Amino acid sequence: MGINPYPHRFDVSHYSKDIINNFVDPADDEQKEKSKEVIISVAGRIMAIRKMGKACFVHIKDEQGKIQLYIRKDDVGEESYNLLKLLDIGDIIGAAGYVFRTKTGEVSIHCNTFSLLTKSLHPLPVVKEEILESGEKIVYDAFADVELRYRQRYIDLIVNDGVKE
Repeated sequence: MGINPYPHRFDVSHYSKDIINNFVDPADDEQKEKSKEVIISVAGRIMAIRKMGKACFVHIKDEQGKIQLYIRKDDVGEESYNLLKLLDIGDIIGAAGYVFRTKTGEVSIHCNTFSLLTKSLHPLPVVKEEILESGEKIVYDAFADVELRYRQRYIDLIVNDGVKE
């Protein structure tokens, strides 16, 4: 495909925690159009991918938290969207776009462009999280075997958030 899997540089303008904490819903249509002009760039490790025809939701995790990317085929172009089919959980991508709130209420980035920053050689274990109304977090399919966690510490640090602290 002629894509460099390890580019030299990608400039990040914001981190996920800052975006989520500072996002304010636009009050009217005029403010919505102005908010689309503010382009931010983020980078992170892919933790989940949900493809839905000509659109795709990608959850990335950076050093401060997680954020969702919304990628449409019409916005990024067919060639870039085809690259999305080759991405795996664990790859690191960079994306640029504007911030908006989805119909489900999640703060997301509507991507105009995205690029592969690092290709993961081995896929990460898939971890599903569910947050209950009480605020309690339930983790399914966790990387839980203690002996395996010690042998593959790099995976443990990526998958289990509490280990870093």
